[in-house]
Amino acid sequence: MTDKVWLDLYPDEIPTMIEYEKIPVHEFLTRAAKVSPEKTAIHFMGKELTYKEFYESSLKFANYLKSIGIEKGDRVAIMLPNCPQSAIAFFGVLYSGAIVVQTNPLYTERELKYQMVNSGAKAIVGLDLLYPRINAIVKDTSLEHVIITGIKDYLPFPKNLIYPFIQKRENGLSVKVEHRGMYHLFTEIMKISKPELMKTTFDFDEDIALLQYTGGTTGLPKGVMLTHENLVSNTAMCEHWLYETKRGEEVVLGMLPFFHVYGMTTVLVLSVMMYQKMILMPKPDMDLALKIIEKQKPTLFPGAPTMYIGLLNHPKIEKYDLSSIKACISGSATLPIDVKDRFESVTGGKLVEGYGLTETSPVTHANFVWKGSAYNESGSIGVPWPNTDAKIVGPDGTDALPVGEVGEIAIKGPQVMKGYWEMPEETASTFRDGWLLTGDLGRMDEKGRFYVVDRKKDMIIASGFNIYPREVEEVLYEHDAIVECVVAGVPDAYRGETVKAYIVLKEGAQVTEEDLDKYCRKHLAAFKVPRLYEFREELPKTAVGKILRRSLVDEEKEKLKQSEQQLQDV
Repeated sequence: MTDKVWLDLYPDEIPTMIEYEKIPVHEFLTRAAKVSPEKTAIHFMGKELTYKEFYESSLKFANYLKSIGIEKGDRVAIMLPNCPQSAIAFFGVLYSGAIVVQTNPLYTERELKYQMVNSGAKAIVGLDLLYPRINAIVKDTSLEHVIITGIKDYLPFPKNLIYPFIQKRENGLSVKVEHRGMYHLFTEIMKISKPELMKTTFDFDEDIALLQYTGGTTGLPKGVMLTHENLVSNTAMCEHWLYETKRGEEVVLGMLPFFHVYGMTTVLVLSVMMYQKMILMPKPDMDLALKIIEKQKPTLFPGAPTMYIGLLNHPKIEKYDLSSIKACISGSATLPIDVKDRFESVTGGKLVEGYGLTETSPVTHANFVWKGSAYNESGSIGVPWPNTDAKIVGPDGTDALPVGEVGEIAIKGPQVMKGYWEMPEETASTFRDGWLLTGDLGRMDEKGRFYVVDRKKDMIIASGFNIYPREVEEVLYEHDAIVECVVAGVPDAYRGETVKAYIVLKEGAQVTEEDLDKYCRKHLAAFKVPRLYEFREELPKTAVGKILRRSLVDEEKEKLKQSEQQLQDV
């Protein structure tokens, strides 16, 4: 244990240690349906579901999974944007005793196949638009069941009739799936008349609730095993941190996707724990967000910096009333101070930066929402949450460094993952004496506030998405014209970082940036595709031939610095 000097900063309203309930995640929905059955749980494009309807729909889904052979511990993938079906499926999978595998709808066939094979998923719930992609990889995986749904399934009349025509016009296809064999329709599942509550026993601190995939610059994405205790404890910490909010009275804007662990915890699970109304958005859309905020009046808006930047830069922002927003905790990337100040000025609410990892369910640190400069420091990620310990360690990964020295951030707490799915060596290398090594370099000041200095690894965070250079590089290396390449994250005013590829072509080969862009979009999700390309005669390397990625990043920072200096000199 450390001295936890940050506890001196804690206001009286936040306990330094909390007691959280030792119940599985889905029990929060059972309780919400009993306490507030008629309260609106989900608002989606004009359609609303009460907590009773949400609960019964989740039980129907769980019953159906059982009927097709899904057993406790089986993995069920959810490949959906934020919509009622994604919430219903999440809790339905948990009720059945199975494990949720959150899957990004932007994944290409290549990425989807890897995740399905690695997780050993037996079933997947996907959007109708994704059916061709899912169907193409089924034969190469352990998938036995494919459950298909569409956005129109939960749209109110007459939007549900109009939407298929819009979808066909925008996407150029109309998908029809029959409810037979291994293929199932979500709408048919919801026709079950009397769903029954599962009688499944759960080991609170051992049973896995979620496989959330992450990765690094070495190796392929890893399945982070998050237990019921991990998710319940972190959500309870979040509720205590937002101590001015009240159960049953808040409205949460769900722009963060549920397939991102931050959105899943701070929007989906927290809302259900607190009996709150969730407003779900299938994708970030600033025009729609402004209209929703003015009309639905959300009070809580967890998000990523790009979301706040997008709203602030909207040309019509002054025409909308955003004053309902009380609090926002920003995660996934560094929050620029200017963005924080402008957003608070526009909304009158509070926006603070937090910090966490997929491996920590995800939040470990945050600034105090309703306290000022006496508690918070500009540029800091804040202090550890209740029940959470943190320290800065040296190269050995164990000994704590003195105040102010830069080292690796290490975390210990009930929200820390069980380990990586079927990767014991990776798991062992990530822990030291029970402490999770984050891979992020940081420092701690004399009051216990933490600061992220740099990433130990070279993972790129663009618009809140984790992007792993090696994955992009492997795709580029498969191109006939490329002999060498390296991918790095470079500073970007909007995305935080953006993906840049440095390319060395084979002798006599010719290829353009446009050619590479088209090529990458066939093999990578859109957010992973390089936005910048630079063709070089050679790449910087060590004496043993290892490409010096960091030196390229340093070059970009120097270019940015010189550019800013030139602007100041004008």
